[in-house]
Amino acid sequence: MSELIKIAVDAMGGDGSPKKIIDGIILNHQSNKKNFFKIFGDKKKISEIITSKISNDFYEIIHTENKVESTDSPLEGAKRGKDTSMWLAIQSVKNKETDIVISAGNTGALLVISKLNLRMIQNIDKPALSALWPNKIGMSVVLDLGANIECSSKNLFDFSIMGASLFTSLYPGEKPNVALLNIGSEELKGNEIIKETYQILHEKKSVNYNFAGYIEGNQLMNGDVNVIVSDGFTGNVALKTAEGTANFITSELKEAMTGSILGKISSFLNIANLKKFKKRLDPRLYNGAIFIGLDSPVVKSHGGTDFVGFSNSLDVCHRIVKGNLIEKIKQNI
Repeated sequence: MSELIKIAVDAMGGDGSPKKIIDGIILNHQSNKKNFFKIFGDKKKISEIITSKISNDFYEIIHTENKVESTDSPLEGAKRGKDTSMWLAIQSVKNKETDIVISAGNTGALLVISKLNLRMIQNIDKPALSALWPNKIGMSVVLDLGANIECSSKNLFDFSIMGASLFTSLYPGEKPNVALLNIGSEELKGNEIIKETYQILHEKKSVNYNFAGYIEGNQLMNGDVNVIVSDGFTGNVALKTAEGTANFITSELKEAMTGSILGKISSFLNIANLKKFKKRLDPRLYNGAIFIGLDSPVVKSHGGTDFVGFSNSLDVCHRIVKGNLIEKIKQNI
C-alpha cells in the first residue's frame, strides 16, 4: 500500500500507554483510511486492544518491551539502548521505512534520540520545537518552544523559514505573515539578536511569506500573524503562560456557572455558547508539537493528553507528510 502515509508510532510513551495510543490510532482510522501505522511496543498488550478494530492491512506491530521512562533524563533515555520503542520508531523513519515518527513519551529523550539518528537539513544549525496555537481567525505556528534556550540571529531567521514552511504544509494555498516575538512593536525595541534578525528578515524579501515585524505577547491571539518566532526560553514561557491562562479561565467560568442556582440557570440557557467556548479552548484540538530542522519530521504528542488528543496529533502527522514539509524547507532555505 505505497499510497498510504506511513506513520511510525512509539506506543509506550506518555500516560496511559499503550491503551491511549492504540485507542487514538483506532479513532483516527475511523475518519482517515489513508494512514499505515508501524507500531513499536509490547506486542501482547497492543494486540489485545487493536485486534478486530482495524484491518491488519493498515498496521504492523514491532515488538519490544524496552521503553524510555518519563522520569529519565534525556541522556538516560538515550542510554537505554537501541531497542526501546522510541529509538526503534525514530530509526524506522531514518531508514525511510516510514514517513514520519510520533511519540507521547519523554520530550528531552525524544529530542536527543532524534538528533542522534537523524541528520540536520543542510544550512540549518539548530532544530526547533513548534506547535499550533489558536487565534481569533484560525491557527498560528509558534516556534521555538524550548529546544534552544539561546539562539543567534541566523537561528531565528532559519526558524522563520521553517515556521512558514510548516504553515504552508498544513494550510496549502495560504501565504503566512511572520513576526518576531518581542517586548514592543517599535523597531528599536528588544535585544541585539532580535534587532539583527529584524534587519535580516526586512532585507531578505521572500515569496513564501510576508514579514510583519514584531509582535507583543498580548497580540498572539489576534490572528494578524500566522508564524510567531522566538528563542526557546521566551517561547516556552509564552506557551506555559497561555496554557495556564486558558485553564484558569475555563475553571473560573465553570465555577461561576455551577456555584449557584442563578449560575446553573444561566449556564443551561447558554449551553450552546458554552460548549462552543469550551471546544475552542480544548488543548486536545491543538495537540502535536513538531520538531523541525531534521531531515525527517518528528512529532511530539503531549504526554498527558487522552486518546482524542493523540488522534488529533496523528492528523497533524498526515498533513505534514501530505504537505511535503521537509521538501518545502529545503527549497526555501
